[in-house]
Amino acid sequence: MGEVTQGEVEEACLELLRRASTRLPQDVKAALRRALRSERDPIAKINLRAVLENVEVAEREGLPLCQDTGLPIFYFRLRPLPGLDPAAAAARAVRRATREGILRPNTVHPLSRRNPGDNLGRGMPLVRFLPPDGEGMEITVMLKGAGAENVSRTSVLSPGEGEKGLREFVVRTVLEAGGKPCPPVVVGVGVGGTVETSMELAKLALLRPLPKRHPEAPFRRLEGELEREINRRGCGPMGLGGRTTCLGVKVEYAHTHTASLPVSVNLQCWAARRASVRVKGGRWEWK
Repeated sequence: MGEVTQGEVEEACLELLRRASTRLPQDVKAALRRALRSERDPIAKINLRAVLENVEVAEREGLPLCQDTGLPIFYFRLRPLPGLDPAAAAARAVRRATREGILRPNTVHPLSRRNPGDNLGRGMPLVRFLPPDGEGMEITVMLKGAGAENVSRTSVLSPGEGEKGLREFVVRTVLEAGGKPCPPVVVGVGVGGTVETSMELAKLALLRPLPKRHPEAPFRRLEGELEREINRRGCGPMGLGGRTTCLGVKVEYAHTHTASLPVSVNLQCWAARRASVRVKGGRWEWK
């Protein structure tokens, strides 16, 4: 991979926060434009036009896409490197991003609600380490706003409920959320593992670009059928009716205990904010 310094990782994390906060990924923008073209409901069309105008202004002016800049989650794919502390680099980048106005100070103590003012504190920022994917290092940032996070759900179904029960839980979760997560949403679904694993899988599913379906046929089919079923129900943009309640459904899974069927749904609002960079051989490739 070549030598990567602590300072370079910190600067990369800061730039990822800036990009994620102010620029919507191309696949999400394209999905919103498709939704507008296919929409027939006049209120839904007004909402989608407002969203797309907001996206253009934020990118042009370098301003956050939403007043809720969310909690940053960092995903690192790398092999251990001597002298490199990715979590510390991410924390310093978050402090700087908050000071520069890229992030709003959102983190508080869960009981006292005291806000340290820098988006840090115990357990913050959230940092996850994933298995390396080839040579080099990849860093991804996802910003999770409270509106979508607050209506995410986990359940442990009876194995006998099977795929039918899974489908019903996912659709019910999205419909009960209504307009709270600022639809059209991206729906991440995690199946299997343990309770906490299923929610981690649901969040990981949100990192997959919208056009990219699951590589395995049963889950690829499930994603498409869930997307059609959710949109058929007519909740629509901002929960005010229309054809597009979700921009996509993404599923990830793990094997689980014979007596369990954990399922988690993690919603992401239309501002599905994520950004990635890969460094290999000293070259930084931004995504």
